[in-house]
Amino acid sequence: MADIPLIVTTLGLLAVAAPFALLAGLGVTSLLDRKPSERATALACQASVLVGLVSSAAVFVFMLATGQRRVEADLGDWVSIPGYEFTVKLIFDRLSVPFALLSFVLVGTVGAFSSRYMHREGGYNRYFVLYALFAAGMVLASLAGTIETLFAGWELVGLSSAFLVAFFQERPAPCRNGLRVWVVYRISDAALLLAAVVTHHLAGSGDFARVLGADPWPDGRTALGQTRALAVGLLLVVAAAGKSALVPFSGWLPRAMEGPTPTSAVFYGALSVHLGAFLLLRSAPLLDASPVLAGVVVALGLVTALYAYLAGSVQTDIKSALSFASLAQVGLIVAEIGVGWRYVPLVHVLGHACLRTTQFIRAPTLLHDYHTLENAIGEHLPRAGGPLGRLLPAGARAWLYRYCLERGYVDAALVTFVVGPFVKLFRLFDRLERRWTDVLAGRASRESDVVAAARIEELT
Repeated sequence: MADIPLIVTTLGLLAVAAPFALLAGLGVTSLLDRKPSERATALACQASVLVGLVSSAAVFVFMLATGQRRVEADLGDWVSIPGYEFTVKLIFDRLSVPFALLSFVLVGTVGAFSSRYMHREGGYNRYFVLYALFAAGMVLASLAGTIETLFAGWELVGLSSAFLVAFFQERPAPCRNGLRVWVVYRISDAALLLAAVVTHHLAGSGDFARVLGADPWPDGRTALGQTRALAVGLLLVVAAAGKSALVPFSGWLPRAMEGPTPTSAVFYGALSVHLGAFLLLRSAPLLDASPVLAGVVVALGLVTALYAYLAGSVQTDIKSALSFASLAQVGLIVAEIGVGWRYVPLVHVLGHACLRTTQFIRAPTLLHDYHTLENAIGEHLPRAGGPLGRLLPAGARAWLYRYCLERGYVDAALVTFVVGPFVKLFRLFDRLERRWTDVLAGRASRESDVVAAARIEELT
């Protein structure tokens, strides 16, 4: 019986190593310009997912059979300086193992679909390198036992997501939308990084066992007081809101549909969009310690669900409609977490992710079937607000329709009140830097942006 945790740890490490091995293999061959064939790439992806899935399933079976509810794999301190330690630790419990299993199942399904969907595509190899990057990040974030390890996986997921939104880089719209996704992810990542710093300051460590309690999930009890739990929890809520497209960061989700359909399925319909909810589930002891924080989470989830329902009711393309339908469910999941439920939102995440993956993958053929049905029974025009819109007078319906069509003006508000001031601030810093370097150099030390842009235009 004493060997059981060792077996679980070994299998868990194998589950994490599998997607990283795939990433290393595809990445190194790409750097050496020895890109494997499509068939070899597909087989490597299948082998990696199979190894990870079998290892995760074996961990799950061992834990059920032995009654183990929490097993940790400590990989040591990678950075150790006075007052700070960067510890890499994996944790296997009732939250992380199901989420890792979900990741492998959906990544494997989408990988098998992508090998045919992306056949003869010019960026086939680039797609699967980013696919491997996402899989590695998702599994690492799922099994992370410290906030630093979670942040590493969180970053890999965000990086691969933004690049895949901009996958069709020959067109301006995907690149523009990929940049928008990246900007929102930066806000989310900054909030998570600040949460890690504050956690180290308050608790002396980013280890979840010390911050959230050593009891198996979901029975952990945080050592932080109510005020401190609120401070750390609010930062985590901002991080979760950015990653899961909760209000006011919801505008990036329909923009992410510019990427290939398989990425829409596994990222923004299934896994990545639920990563914020996973973070809230992992930090559930903070919600238990702070009723104010729990109330904020409930309100944020309900507002997001209502917003997604209204905006989704007027969408005319299937991928945008599915993205808002997915967001509505994510909002409900977040509200469930805030209420204090733990297993209900976990099951909700697992079921919803599988459903959305199927719907996104089938979206192209579903659109054809819908047009056939529409031709048979007549056109169906979207009604703003669905059944809610029928209860409103004509003037209110017109306003609601415009509001939904503009997706709640969320993007416009972010550009005006968040992006605009930041751009002005950094332009001011740029002007000050130019003046300072000119003074030090005794002359114009750098070309102006206008002159540089003109020269680039001449060259192109």
